[in-house]
Amino acid sequence: MKGSSKRGSAAKVKPVRPAGGKLLTGSSAPKVAPRTLEAGIGAEVRRLRKELDLTVSELGIAAGISGGMLSKIENGTISPSLATLDSLAKALNVSISRLFAETEERRDCSFVRAGHGLRIERRGTKSGHLYDLLGHSLRGEIAVEPYLISLQGDALPYTEFRHAGVEIIYMLTGKVRYRHGDRSYLMEPGDTLFFDAAARHGPEEFFKSPTSYLSIIIYPRR
Repeated sequence: MKGSSKRGSAAKVKPVRPAGGKLLTGSSAPKVAPRTLEAGIGAEVRRLRKELDLTVSELGIAAGISGGMLSKIENGTISPSLATLDSLAKALNVSISRLFAETEERRDCSFVRAGHGLRIERRGTKSGHLYDLLGHSLRGEIAVEPYLISLQGDALPYTEFRHAGVEIIYMLTGKVRYRHGDRSYLMEPGDTLFFDAAARHGPEEFFKSPTSYLSIIIYPRR
């Protein structure tokens, strides 16, 4: 949740707990060797071929190369010449740069262990509202911010949040009346609220503790 559409100044980040909680990126799983240029080109050629419902033989004939060579290209075992790539691109009706899409595209990942999110202090937040950032989108035109929001016993109602984008709230524990614009919704575990975040919104009344819910905010980057 946000009390201001100016994200740069709306949040002050600090660790969830003094013991060193932090937001991790990547994974603790064994690292996989990066894909080679040949493998990336081969994967894209195969994907485009299947998208056009062509067999290896059919694409090979259209591009003027043998089926055996095309198989080696798709498997990433040979490095095709620019002339061969140009022929394949024409046969697939795409630009030659499209064949490099798999090698150029970066796939970001944000991994957060249980209890190791980032505690966020937000402008407009009243006492008793705890916000733990569970991850973050690193690239792209769309930003996504997932939060675990916990309302403590001394939490005060606050319905003046407004910000760009849309928001999804999924109720985890407790019972709360949540306001959006001129309507309010009684939410219990398992309930979901999806709304335009430009309207004023926030928890209006508390009925049962502990109260917690997952909030996912999606908005275009500027």
